[in-house]
Amino acid sequence: MLGSTGRSGREVAAQLVRRGISPVLVGRDSARLADVAAQVGNATTLVSASLDEAAEQIRRRQPAVVINTVGPFAATAMPLARACLPTTHYVDLANDISAISALLEVDGEAAGTGRTLVSGAGFGVAATESIVVRLCRQRPPAASVRVDMVPSIGIEQGTVGEALAATLVDGVAGVRRGRCEDARPARLGSAVRSLTLPDGARVRTASMPLGEFVAARRASGAPSVISASSEAPTSLPVRALLPLGTALLRIPALRAFATRRFAQVRLRARERPREHSWGHAHVRWPDGTTRESWLRLGDAQIFTGAVAAEVAHRLLTGKGRPGAHTPAALFGPSLVEACGGEYVIGDRPAETPSP
Repeated sequence: MLGSTGRSGREVAAQLVRRGISPVLVGRDSARLADVAAQVGNATTLVSASLDEAAEQIRRRQPAVVINTVGPFAATAMPLARACLPTTHYVDLANDISAISALLEVDGEAAGTGRTLVSGAGFGVAATESIVVRLCRQRPPAASVRVDMVPSIGIEQGTVGEALAATLVDGVAGVRRGRCEDARPARLGSAVRSLTLPDGARVRTASMPLGEFVAARRASGAPSVISASSEAPTSLPVRALLPLGTALLRIPALRAFATRRFAQVRLRARERPREHSWGHAHVRWPDGTTRESWLRLGDAQIFTGAVAAEVAHRLLTGKGRPGAHTPAALFGPSLVEACGGEYVIGDRPAETPSP
């Protein structure tokens, strides 16, 4: 497992050990790796100073499964996935359109080797894709889909870090590395909606063009897809400034500067804002039929660790299918139930437009 000392990596490692798996924790800092191994138990460590060195270790050691938690995934996913073929299964936590699309494009190559590549094994993609797969089973292609992420995550004290900063800045700028889905997602901050959660709380969500767009589009066959999040900007002043900000961030030098500064931002510890995290999907078919459902779970970070670990466990036990996949496309909507999620059928209007 690469990126073992980050928060996501530590959670995945703990979840792997709970499933009886003895992970090899890979990272750049031997002392921090030793600390994580001591915390989770039943793990060994391997120091790797760079992405290239990690890829070479994969080719030489030929592990059964590689889990990649190192962002930005648009830069790390394909080099590591290619290092896995033809001997090793691959899993990552990617949640951006470019990385997920690039991995899915090598489906035939992966299938030819008998290996399985899984991208998007985390909260955003798995929680929303699973609902769409469940709603669309044995149905014709949909006309439109909207998925909403409502994560609840506690914040650890510390800096943002280079990998997360690059992922977020690239996402705001709408940067696409390599080929990606032909359809274009709605721009960041558009399509604002006010949602009533099944527990009665109210949240506002807006378009956030991330990997959920790709997964929902493939699961539904719909030509019109909106992927939205409660983490997207919804206030009018911020949304008014977004076009200028995204245009400036498309300039490489400014994007690199913004990434460096953002990576140094210190975060204060914070409890998660609500008891539950939620995934939501509303699907409409050409005949006017609509269906809606929610997925309820706890801390979105813990859920991410559970999804990645459960996918790896199933691959280790021979339950995968050769090719490149997203989680629910491979293992069905019951995967998230094995990770603590619970489906809740909606019985109220799904979306209310906001001004």
